[in-house]
Amino acid sequence: MKSLLISVLMFSGYAAVAAENGYPRPDLLVEPQALSRPEVAGQFVILDARDRKSFDESRIPHARWVDAAAWAKDFDPSDPAGWSARIGDLGIAPGSKVVVYDDNSAKDAARMWWILRYWGVRDVRLLNGGWSAWQKAGLPVESGPATSPAPVKFIAAPRPNRLATKQQLLESLTAHSMQIVDARSEKEFCGLDKEENNRGGAIPGAKHLEWSDLIDKDTQRFKGPDELRRLFQEAGIDLEKPTATHCQSGGRASVMAFGMELMGAPHVSNYYPGWSEWGNADDTPIVTSEPTK
Repeated sequence: MKSLLISVLMFSGYAAVAAENGYPRPDLLVEPQALSRPEVAGQFVILDARDRKSFDESRIPHARWVDAAAWAKDFDPSDPAGWSARIGDLGIAPGSKVVVYDDNSAKDAARMWWILRYWGVRDVRLLNGGWSAWQKAGLPVESGPATSPAPVKFIAAPRPNRLATKQQLLESLTAHSMQIVDARSEKEFCGLDKEENNRGGAIPGAKHLEWSDLIDKDTQRFKGPDELRRLFQEAGIDLEKPTATHCQSGGRASVMAFGMELMGAPHVSNYYPGWSEWGNADDTPIVTSEPTK
């Protein structure tokens, strides 16, 4: 009982410190210094979303490798059995607390965050600043072959409200029931860069804010709450309105969804197929525009 009380107090203290950063949802982030403390780290399953070579060379102690590239490619909302196995094989139980990090300005980690949340893992957080922040702080690392986690039973329970569909977006264009936030580059949004799609441009009425604008380039940390609030306001994004974020194929949109939830947005979904579906469909309206920069 005494050890449990100490653990609760320590974690409560950590939460209080985190709340001082001013984000409406500070619980979505974990600071490197906090995670370096054994009494905090022991409460989390730590997932490393970098490539396998980097993971084997050096990682946060007790981190488990997640194949972010495979997860990105294989996400399929119609396959709960497959995702039950994937998540359970990482040792993630229904009540596990998870923290994810990468070395890619949170783009891979945020995608893992979104996928885990979609399949019903309730407490998933990002390491603020990722691997870069951990290294710059000179915190402990481990290297070499990692111990494989013991698989546990996990039953994936999809949360449909976190995934927007093409049909929902089409309906929202006339019903005005949903705010659409485009997290791609300005060239993609304007239609100047089609990537490998048949058509380039934007969904009519979509707000544009590039995902990378939420991240400080030097530290790879999320920008402060005042700066994020300003960015959302200048882009015309209403944090209180039901929203679907999108990009090309889910990753950048996951950063945007995370940033909006960090700032307190209560109803954010991810149009995960994104422009790879919309820009190659025959029944989707598209608009183009001139760049502002």
